[in-house]
Amino acid sequence: MSSDEISHVSSRDNPLLKELRKLAHDPAAYRKSGRVWLEGDHLCRAAQERGVRAAIAVFAASFPASARDEWAEAAARTVVVEDALLAGVSGLESPAPMGFVVDLPARPAIVSDAPTVVLDRLQDAGNVGSILRSAAAFGFRQVVAIKGTAALWSSKVLRAGMGAHFGLRLIEGVDADALEALDVPWIATSSHRGEWLHRSVLPYPCAWLMGHEGRGLSEALEARAAHHVRIAQPGGEESLNVAAAAAICLHASAVTAPGS
Repeated sequence: MSSDEISHVSSRDNPLLKELRKLAHDPAAYRKSGRVWLEGDHLCRAAQERGVRAAIAVFAASFPASARDEWAEAAARTVVVEDALLAGVSGLESPAPMGFVVDLPARPAIVSDAPTVVLDRLQDAGNVGSILRSAAAFGFRQVVAIKGTAALWSSKVLRAGMGAHFGLRLIEGVDADALEALDVPWIATSSHRGEWLHRSVLPYPCAWLMGHEGRGLSEALEARAAHHVRIAQPGGEESLNVAAAAAICLHASAVTAPGS
């Protein structure tokens, strides 16, 4: 890549840096800009491996030119930013020396028969990102987030998802009525009702319903679920973190699915 193909930024007031600061710190900024900020080589590589071409590749000035050349075909534009300015964009304790700006994917339609995870107003970005990782790991390629759930493409959820976003159909901001498009059994988790998970014959494909960290599933969704299950906790804890519960449930589905 020749030097005339690279833009250099040395002003804090540069429009791109202003956009990156918003994307890094405002969870909903991507909805307005239509773009997402991926900070660090792990997320960038995960996107690249899934065929995502970045709109802009951003590098700190100290990032080695030879390493930068490895990403030459990964983006339409390359921008080099003074180290202190790029560090000022970051939401991390140890800022990464590179990142991608990628276009926000168009929201797909719900696939009626896909193995699905439904997120009902989950608030914690770390929980949401962790569930996305579990969904991708265990073959649940569709995630539907009901309005009130943490923004799926926010920087915190992206970091917690560790690249899972790029292998999933992500449908966010829907009303609960949109779930009527799912033509698979719904399974609700509960700490006080239903069969024990380890004794259950689980339908597949299915839709696992994961509820708010404090209040759980809405009464309406819980009432419409075809199955209710509980996770045995021999240690005596009252309940599990929702991300931990999701990992256990999705794994249980994966190992009992046809062809597993």
